[in-house]
Amino acid sequence: MKIHIHTRNVDLAEDFRAIVEEKLNKMERFSVVIDRVEVEILHENNPRQGKNSHRVILTSHGSGPLLKSEAAEFNDVAAFDSAVKAFEFQIRKIHERTKEFDRDTLKNHKYII
Repeated sequence: MKIHIHTRNVDLAEDFRAIVEEKLNKMERFSVVIDRVEVEILHENNPRQGKNSHRVILTSHGSGPLLKSEAAEFNDVAAFDSAVKAFEFQIRKIHERTKEFDRDTLKNHKYII
C-alpha cells in the first residue's frame, strides 16, 4: 500500500509520517485490496475554530472499494487517530461481508431424523 501525504498551510511534526505509515499498514490484516491511500492535512487559520482547527482526510484509491473518512481535532495526530478509526471501521465492515459462514447445522448433528 502506497501512502501519499498532502498538506495545506501545514508544518508537520517529524514523526508524523512514521505514525501514519504504522497505523495504515496495520489495515492490511483485513485483506481488502487498497493500492494507495491519500492523507490530506488542512489547517484552519480562524482562531475561533481552535478545537477543530486541524482536519485530516483519508481517501483510498485502487482496484478495491473507495473509502473516505475525515476528522477534525485540536492537533494533527488526534485528527489522524479519529480518521483512522472511521477508516478501519469501513474496512472491517467490508472484510466481514466477504466472510462465508456455514449455517447448515444439520450436517453437524450426529443424529439426523
